[in-house]
Amino acid sequence: MTKTPTADWFQLQDRFYRKQEIYTMLWDGVDLSKFMVAVAPFGGPIALVRDDRKVLLLQKQQPIKPSIYLYTSSGKLLETIQWDKGRIVGMGWTEAEQLLCVFDDGIVRMYNILGESTQFSLGKVAKDRIIDVQIWGTGLVALTGNFQLVSVTNFDEPTPILLADPEIHEPPHSWAIIPPKYTLSRHVEVLLAVNSTILVVDGTVEVRDERLQQGPFARMAVSPNGKFLALFTSEGKLWVVSTDFQKSLSEFETKSMIPPLQLAWCGTDSVILYWEKIVLMVGPFGGWIKYTYDDAIHLVPEIDGVRVISSEKCEFLQKVPDVTENIFKIGSTTPAAMLYDALDSFEKRLSKADENIRSIRLELSDAVEACIEAAGHEFSHVYQRLLLKAASFGKSFLEINNADSFVEMCRILRVLNAVRYYEIGIPLTYEQYQQLSPDTLIDRLICRHQYLLAIRICEYLKVRTDRILIHWACSKIKKSSEDEDTICRMVVEKLANKPGLSYSEIAMTAHKVGRSKLATMLLDYEPRAGDQVPLLMSMEQDELALNKAIESGDTDLVYYVLLHLKRKLNPQEFMRVIIKKPLAVSLLESYCKQQITESDTQLLTDLYYMDDRRVDNANLTLIKSFQLKTNAERIPLMKEAIKLYQESKEHSFEAKAVEDAVRLLQVQAQLEKDYAQAFTGQSISSTVYKLITINQSSRASKVRSEFKMPDKRFWWIKLRALVEIRDWEGVAALAKSKKSPIGYEPFVEECVKARQFTEAGKYILKCDAHLRAGLFLKIEAYLEAGEQAFMQKDLDMLQDIRRKCPNVVIQGKIDDYIATLASSR
Repeated sequence: MTKTPTADWFQLQDRFYRKQEIYTMLWDGVDLSKFMVAVAPFGGPIALVRDDRKVLLLQKQQPIKPSIYLYTSSGKLLETIQWDKGRIVGMGWTEAEQLLCVFDDGIVRMYNILGESTQFSLGKVAKDRIIDVQIWGTGLVALTGNFQLVSVTNFDEPTPILLADPEIHEPPHSWAIIPPKYTLSRHVEVLLAVNSTILVVDGTVEVRDERLQQGPFARMAVSPNGKFLALFTSEGKLWVVSTDFQKSLSEFETKSMIPPLQLAWCGTDSVILYWEKIVLMVGPFGGWIKYTYDDAIHLVPEIDGVRVISSEKCEFLQKVPDVTENIFKIGSTTPAAMLYDALDSFEKRLSKADENIRSIRLELSDAVEACIEAAGHEFSHVYQRLLLKAASFGKSFLEINNADSFVEMCRILRVLNAVRYYEIGIPLTYEQYQQLSPDTLIDRLICRHQYLLAIRICEYLKVRTDRILIHWACSKIKKSSEDEDTICRMVVEKLANKPGLSYSEIAMTAHKVGRSKLATMLLDYEPRAGDQVPLLMSMEQDELALNKAIESGDTDLVYYVLLHLKRKLNPQEFMRVIIKKPLAVSLLESYCKQQITESDTQLLTDLYYMDDRRVDNANLTLIKSFQLKTNAERIPLMKEAIKLYQESKEHSFEAKAVEDAVRLLQVQAQLEKDYAQAFTGQSISSTVYKLITINQSSRASKVRSEFKMPDKRFWWIKLRALVEIRDWEGVAALAKSKKSPIGYEPFVEECVKARQFTEAGKYILKCDAHLRAGLFLKIEAYLEAGEQAFMQKDLDMLQDIRRKCPNVVIQGKIDDYIATLASSR
């Protein structure tokens, strides 16, 4: 027969508490009094190690070497960890459920549930040995032999920090820590019971004396939310204050001068004291209740209660949730209680069911939600079903109802019941589950190698199972003794129906355990080249990494591999790797062209040489020559480029052009010697132009002849140079020397640009007849312009000249020309 839900309730003032048996322990003959015990919160595992301060009779088949035993909350052995040196000062659990063991020499070792460990040291500050330690989810504070405090606040990147010196010369009576997330300063606060007061060490700079008179304090405990502090005085008084010491919340005389073995919080509203065989629970208003235990126990504070671990049972002591109290309390008339009673009456076919429903009609929706929430707080499957059934019964009378909360609670309870099963041994409450989150719970199942359950929970919650399968594959690779082909086939078959799953972490695990061939085989299945390629490079599979990068089509990834290979290999090996890969060669070529370093230019030269690209090599050699400053350095490279060009019949023009460039440099070098002017780097045209401007026309003609400059170009250059130096006689001599190959209009235009209209007028009549009127107009010779336009019978030009002419007399003559032309039409 199922016991009533209130059978294990007891009352302290106006509050109800209950103690529920969760498991009968699976271990056999474990005496907790002989062990150092550390239990992880949120239904976590139990760690036991022999307490070397207590005498322990060796049992049969018990190992002589010290061991750490890891159990589930149901007493099922998870792992046995052997260690052979160092004395453990303290143990605790991290948020990631790693067991932290602090040794007296300052070594901190972190074990996962399977016994795999990493370690770090508290450094030089631990040279005086560690005598005690306090651990929270993400950090620890150690007390050294000279009573200094050392803090580590991040286990992922452990950095020991020496806290402010409390200046004490003997061990504190007791001490505790407030984690950073509960302090105003966001630094860990250390509470030290010294003499009759408490010192608060806040980070690295402040030590604050709270100037209390009630001490000394033999025991202290901080509440799970960091707001309250329970203190046990040497006079046997339990005193509860706020952690800022501004409020005294309650005092209770225990009438025991012997300090309890353990002081712990039950949630945030009551305190548990444990002496040998006696557990005393003190409520917030001074009420108390006593339990007796024949064997030693260990108290595990939780956010909503306390777990009581004994050699025989695992129990959970908590304040009865308000919704549960409102439903099951004797005589309760709350809507939720009426709804629960209505279901009972309905199943017994009593009319009272209808009366109850009618009486709570307006509050029926709230009653349904209360029954749903109450179901979440129950460990008993029977009452979970009854409360959910009551909620379902009430929903049937609602016209509008959102079933999401009902469905969600059913889903949560199914998950909670699965992990509470004694073989799994994680007794999570509903409130703990909400704070822990499903993802963290799944991670904890993965760490325990409960892969099947984790996958089923993920599928049920519609969460991807990738991380579970990856962890399984990594574990399989670490522990399997089968050949690599078999393991690869097994892993791929298991993961085949998970598109997009990354194999990189699995391959990295294979590489780390020395199975490089398996790692390479697994990476063939990696869908993301960005994960695949770096791992191949770390495995020194450089050529394969380059091939995969090229296949991905990601040029940035190809560049990443190329630059890695360039740094790692000598030039010959580097070229051998990339020479048969056109995309890699093309990208390398593009990269080297954008660089200006000598090593990159040489790399490009080697590339062209190995690929037999002589023209490209010639182009590069020519570019390199242009970057040099002196002709003595530049000319040999240019001659080398000429040879490379000459090896290809299709590039004879380039060879001839470079030959001319070399001759020009040599000529310019001689000119610089002769005239002390800078010529190097100028073109043939610029060289000729400069020679004319320094009155070296004969030398300019010689250069022109040597390089076979066309007449038109030479006349243009000479004309502009003579106009530049205002050598009008030279301009005239040039015009008379022979018939101009460029015509005479350029003579006029250049003189006009120099604002020499008189000189320009000398050459207009030598120009073509149809251009003369416009040219005369440019030099403002309006009468001559009008005459030329009249001779050409250009009426439009005459009208344009008429508009621009400022002289009235000339305007009259132009008007006559216009009239004459107009009458003749």
